[in-house]
Amino acid sequence: MEAFYYVVFGALSAVVAGLELGKSGKDRVATPTAFNAFKNNYVLVYSLMMSGDWLQGPYVYYLYSQYGFDKGDIGRLFIAGFGSSMLFGTIVGSLADKQGRKRACVTYCITYILSCITKHSPQYRVLMIGRILGGVATSLLFSAFESWLVAEHNKRGYDPQWLSITFSKAIFLGNGLIAIIAGLFANLLADNLGFGPVAPFDAAACFLAIGMAIIMSSWSENYGDSSEGKDLIAQFKGAAKAIASDEKIALLGAIQSLFEGSMYTFVFLWTPALSPNDEDIPHGFIFATFMLSSMLGSSIASRLLARKMKVEGYMQIVFSVSAVTLFLPVATSLLVPASLKGNGISFAGSLQLLGFCTFESCVGIFWPSIMKMRSQYIPEEARSTIMNFFRIPLNLFVCVVLYNVNAFPITVMFGMCSIFLFMAAILQRRLMVVADLHKLSTKAQEMTGEDEPLNP
Repeated sequence: MEAFYYVVFGALSAVVAGLELGKSGKDRVATPTAFNAFKNNYVLVYSLMMSGDWLQGPYVYYLYSQYGFDKGDIGRLFIAGFGSSMLFGTIVGSLADKQGRKRACVTYCITYILSCITKHSPQYRVLMIGRILGGVATSLLFSAFESWLVAEHNKRGYDPQWLSITFSKAIFLGNGLIAIIAGLFANLLADNLGFGPVAPFDAAACFLAIGMAIIMSSWSENYGDSSEGKDLIAQFKGAAKAIASDEKIALLGAIQSLFEGSMYTFVFLWTPALSPNDEDIPHGFIFATFMLSSMLGSSIASRLLARKMKVEGYMQIVFSVSAVTLFLPVATSLLVPASLKGNGISFAGSLQLLGFCTFESCVGIFWPSIMKMRSQYIPEEARSTIMNFFRIPLNLFVCVVLYNVNAFPITVMFGMCSIFLFMAAILQRRLMVVADLHKLSTKAQEMTGEDEPLNP
C-alpha cells in the first residue's frame, strides 16, 4: 500500500489526538455527576446501536454477490431498503411519538436483529424482506433515539446547552471510533478467522441485543403527543401543519434533506471516483480514514458548541466547504490526465481523497450541529414524526440516484451534489435570518406584554 495513505491517516490521527488532548477550560463544560451518568448511559447505548449498523456495512454487497446475485439484483435490494424507510418511516415515527420512544428504540433492536437473521438465507425473497426490515430500522435509528434523548434531557431539568455535549460525544464515538473498530472487527470475523461474510451480521445482532437489554433495564418511557383521540392521520396532519406554519422547521428539513442526500450519494460514488480506471486502492483503509476524518469533524463541533458558537452561522461555512469538496471530481476530470488501468491511485485521485476527507470532516460537524438545531426548532409533541417527514425527500432522492446510477457520468452526479450543498448553505443563511427575527419579535412581545409574538 502506498505511503500516501499512511501519511494522510497519520496526519489525521495526530490532529484528532491533539484536539482531544488539548482541550482547554473554554472547550469543557463542568456538569454534575447525575448528568454525566445520564450522558454516558446514552452514549453507550448509541454506540452499541451504531456498532450493529456499522458491522453490516462492509459486507452487505459482498454477501449478496456471494449468493450469486448480479449488480441489478443487488441494486433493487438497496432500493427496497431506502424505499421502505421512505414509505414506513413516517408511520413508525408517529407511533414512536404516540406509543413511546423507548418502545420504539426496542422495536429498532428487534427489527434490525430480524434483518440480520435473514442474511443467512440465499433466497432473494427472504433477503428482500430483510432489506425492508432494515429500512424500517434505519428510520427508527435516526429519529427515536434522538427524540428520546431530547425529551428525557428536558424532563430531568438539565441545561439545554448540555445536549450538545451528549450529541458531540455520541457522534465522536458512534459515528467515528466505533465505525473504525466495527470495520476491523468485521474483517477479522469474516476473513481472518474464516467465519464468512454472514459472521458480521451475527455479531451485529449480538451487539443490538446487548443494547436492547440496557434500554429495557435503565431507560424510562417518554412520549410526544399521546392523546387518546389522535390517530396516525391526525398526527401526520399536525406534523405537516407544524412544518407549513413555521418557516424555521421547513428550512431545517430542506437543509437536512439536501445535505444527507448528497452524503448518501457520496457513499455510492467515492469508490469509482478514486479508481475510475480500476486503480488498485485499499477500500477498507480509505473507509477507516474517512471515519477518522468524521471524528475530527465531531471534535471540532464539540469545541464550537462548548464555546456557544452560533450553529446557524458556522454551518453556512461547513455547507460551502462541502460543496467545494464534492466539486473536486468535476474539476480534476477536466484539468488532470487519467492514470493507466491497474496502477495505484492517480494524482487526481490523491487530490480527491484529500477533498473527500475534508467532506467527511464536514459530516462530523454536521451531525451534532443538526441535532442541536432540531432540538431547538422541532416541537416535542411531534418530534419523531417530523424528523421522519424530513427523511421522505432524502430517501426518494437516494432511490432515484440508485436507479439511475449508470445513466449519468459520475462527474454529473458530483456536480449535482455540489449544487445541492450550495443550496443548503443559502437556506442555512435564511434560517439564521428567520431565527434572529423570531428572537427579536419574541423579545419585543415580552417587553410590550403582547399575547402573540410578531410573525417574521
